[in-house]
Amino acid sequence: MSEAQQITLRVDGDETQVTAGTTGAELFFDRRDVVVMRVDGVLKDLDQPLDAGAEIESVTIDSPDGLNVLRHSTAHVMAQAVQQLRPDAKLGIGPYIKDGFYFDFDVAEPFTPEDLKALEKMMLKIVNQNQKFVRRVVSPEEAREAMADEPYKLELLGKADSADEAGEGVNVEVGAGDITIYDNVDRKSGDVVWCDLCRGPHLPNTKLISNAFALTRSSAAYWLGDQNNKPLQRIYGTAWPTKEDLKAYQERLAEAERRDHRKLGAELDLFSFPDELGSGLPVFHPKGGVIKREMEDYVRRRHIEEGFEYVGTPHISKDGLFHTSGHLPYYADTMFPALHVDAEYDEDGNVTKPGQDYRLKAMNCPMHNLIFRSRGRSYRELPLRLFEFGHVYRYEKSGVVHGLTRVRGFAQDDSHSYVTKEQAPAEVEHLLGFMLSLLRDFGMDDFYLELSTRDPESDKFIGTEEQWTEATEVLERVATASGVELVPDPGGAAFYGPKISVQAKDAIGRTWQMGTVQYDFNQPARFGLEYQAADGTRQEPVMIHAAKFGSIERFLGVLTEHYAGAFPAWLAPVQVVAIPVAEAFNDYLYGVAAKLKKAGIRVEVDASSDRFPKKIRTASKDKVPFVLIAGGEDAENGAVSFRFRDGSQDNGVPVEEAVQRIVDAVKNRTL
Repeated sequence: MSEAQQITLRVDGDETQVTAGTTGAELFFDRRDVVVMRVDGVLKDLDQPLDAGAEIESVTIDSPDGLNVLRHSTAHVMAQAVQQLRPDAKLGIGPYIKDGFYFDFDVAEPFTPEDLKALEKMMLKIVNQNQKFVRRVVSPEEAREAMADEPYKLELLGKADSADEAGEGVNVEVGAGDITIYDNVDRKSGDVVWCDLCRGPHLPNTKLISNAFALTRSSAAYWLGDQNNKPLQRIYGTAWPTKEDLKAYQERLAEAERRDHRKLGAELDLFSFPDELGSGLPVFHPKGGVIKREMEDYVRRRHIEEGFEYVGTPHISKDGLFHTSGHLPYYADTMFPALHVDAEYDEDGNVTKPGQDYRLKAMNCPMHNLIFRSRGRSYRELPLRLFEFGHVYRYEKSGVVHGLTRVRGFAQDDSHSYVTKEQAPAEVEHLLGFMLSLLRDFGMDDFYLELSTRDPESDKFIGTEEQWTEATEVLERVATASGVELVPDPGGAAFYGPKISVQAKDAIGRTWQMGTVQYDFNQPARFGLEYQAADGTRQEPVMIHAAKFGSIERFLGVLTEHYAGAFPAWLAPVQVVAIPVAEAFNDYLYGVAAKLKKAGIRVEVDASSDRFPKKIRTASKDKVPFVLIAGGEDAENGAVSFRFRDGSQDNGVPVEEAVQRIVDAVKNRTL
């Protein structure tokens, strides 16, 4: 073989010589786990030929990119099955999403659970046919001809130049570069049995999907996510490399359902969401109020210990304040509409005094700026740290409101530090340390940091490039020095500056965004904030936003799921239930309860007429940390028996020792 027929590639970091025209499939023929490849940074199908000098990375089916390709390919198989079941179905969009995929269809009747079962069987037949996914580059005219019976695909072809802005999933179908169609080809006959407009890439064949997929549910969804468009039917599914992976995922879902804070909130009588109040506006019942108060007391005390001063601001203000801060118009979509007040009219209805617009506040920072500006400030006062439980209101779309974790009214443990530019790094370090220690105290110690920065292509960010660079460098340097893993989040910053967010994992491995620290060089200038420096000049402070819980409501929802409702003793609404073996020992346990109450413990005596075993079951169902039991022998010896949530028991514990054990567990925040 002549030298001219050989080309050099760099494959997974190593130089390799192959024959010109070699495809990815041939390059990785002995790697069944490799399903696509990255060529010079771009994901491509394995059947594509490779050019000399290319940098090739193998992508395995269990990698993040490999999973996305698996799920996208499974979505195509599902759509093929849908059009077999419902020949009149018109195709919408079918992208991969976290842990799965969906596909939208225009159909005459909604899909039923029985339809989903039938579709799974049809999909398995397609998988076992080992159809090939074959990429075909087409001209716009050829694409329109191929998709002539698919009106939604024809619409997408008209959006190719603005795919990233056109709606979720559009850029999976069309976008920059060639227009491509993926054919599902029968391996035996070579016939195209189905096709779809798609950018790809895809698996080499359907067989790689195996039987490790499931259709999970169907729902209505507006075309391109716009409620002004026609409602379609969306089918969701999931796919994994192996059946074992699928089963593990389904078990995680089942566990997540058992831990759902909305379900536990009702079962444990913690909170509710009355329809009369409106979407996303929770109320806390007495037991939930105990947890909320404990959280507030804890974080208020911690803020005072950390050098913060407590302030208070109203729930509403003239909307001009939010124009000054820059939130309007940038944040208008997530603020409630203006309330027009103070207008006066004559007898004929003519305006004699124009009114003005007020807004429910969506953030506390503009009001804290007014407190800073209320009098002259000296460098000696800095850092000046202001803190409040500020109740804010955000107009979340009804479709994303979810229990306590996505609400329309919530309290932030919100603080703003006003510092000199030189003090900023130390203040960010101080706030980050404060935030992480708080999470650890609440039993969440598995976390990483995310650094959200400006998208240079977007016009939603304000400030100079130099300001953004300086602020980002400060946050990055402090976050890196913390030793906690740091993950980039390009384009995720607030409009006024970069931020660090803490991403914490709960007991079953799900990640939640918790507190944030944000560097703001914008609002001090807009509000004309200044302090007198040591040399007598007037200088502009840097403002650093921080929310440690993020929101109390959301944090409580996360904690409920993290602990599956079995809160540690210091947070539990009822810390002890005392259960007599028989009615004769009620008074004895009331005496024990009195000692506990005197020590500040939340205790109840179950003196109901229920039988003893039922009382034990009730305490277990209510997830009470400590159950104290007393019978004849306990009363004679001045003792009680401990029963713990795991069912274990410690008998004959002297009352004074029992009280001290419980007090210590609460005081030390034992988890």
